[in-house]
Amino acid sequence: MFLSTFEKQLDSKRRIVVPQDFRAALSGPFDGIFCFPSIEADCLEAGGKALFDRYQGVIDELPFGDPLRSALETSVLGGMARLSFDTAGRITLPDTLCEMFGLTDWVAVVGLGERFQIWSREAFQAHRAAQRELARDGLAALRAQQRVARIGGAA
Repeated sequence: MFLSTFEKQLDSKRRIVVPQDFRAALSGPFDGIFCFPSIEADCLEAGGKALFDRYQGVIDELPFGDPLRSALETSVLGGMARLSFDTAGRITLPDTLCEMFGLTDWVAVVGLGERFQIWSREAFQAHRAAQRELARDGLAALRAQQRVARIGGAA
């Protein structure tokens, strides 16, 4: 499981050290990660074979020729890079992916359970603030619904 947030600096060759805990959580057919442009945010999505299999399973559920299937194939499979670890535990991010999301210097590597994301540090700071607000509002609404359900069920 990928947990926590780490700030890492890209070197001149676009390499970053993947946190040791993240490397330990990866298991798959090769020593590295699958990485592609995230569908849900302006960052890179990454993970091991389990993440790749999950996306492939969603794609396989859709009939061949379905526009959503084509969009997912293009976005996920067409944008995917297999990034191997070097002896220092680093991956080299492709130029195209770095340019797409402005990854030039400091990045945030953000654990999200079975996957992680790689953001420009500044973009992640704004995203994190927005997500905290969304989580705060969503949790308050969920608690209110639960109270109504308890009160309604007791009457």
